[in-house]
Amino acid sequence: MLDIAVIIASTREGSLGATVGRWFLDQAGRRSDLRLDVMDLARTPLPPLQPGPSGDPGHEARALAARVGAADGFVVVTPEYNRGYPAILKLAIDAARHEWAAKPVCFVSYGGHSGGLRAVEQLRLVFAELHVVSLRDTVSFHRVTDRFDESGRLIEPDGANGAAKVMLDQLIWWGTTLREGREARPYAL
Repeated sequence: MLDIAVIIASTREGSLGATVGRWFLDQAGRRSDLRLDVMDLARTPLPPLQPGPSGDPGHEARALAARVGAADGFVVVTPEYNRGYPAILKLAIDAARHEWAAKPVCFVSYGGHSGGLRAVEQLRLVFAELHVVSLRDTVSFHRVTDRFDESGRLIEPDGANGAAKVMLDQLIWWGTTLREGREARPYAL
């Protein structure tokens, strides 16, 4: 059983982030080999932009870092805003440091024509700096407003559901392999 943190990065009121997040959580929830920690950034206490005068990052940063440290891997559900990812996601990523290392991350992205893939490209660079293994396969929703019906159900689920299965299978392999590696030989930064 792997502990996977699912980070839902949209905080915009009325966005499709909650819909895409629910769809993904339904897909992941069908698996018996995952235990999910949902980190909805709209509801997760985040650290202030600047640490206090003592340099202490605060209890929000410590709590978020503990959740990142407890995870064996990550799924980031992100929109694309102006060819990038949300600022709140960068704040959450930067709240931890060493806790990310030697773990896998994969992405579920959404947006207009690019389906959020430009945000994913940037996130791969950020996570590489933190020694996170970025998985190749993603799930991306191009023209997301046309992909879900009024009740939040995916209109044509076969392709996305299949892509989610492939991605989760890879996440399980990498998450298990890297966890065993960290246990056998601690990862040094």
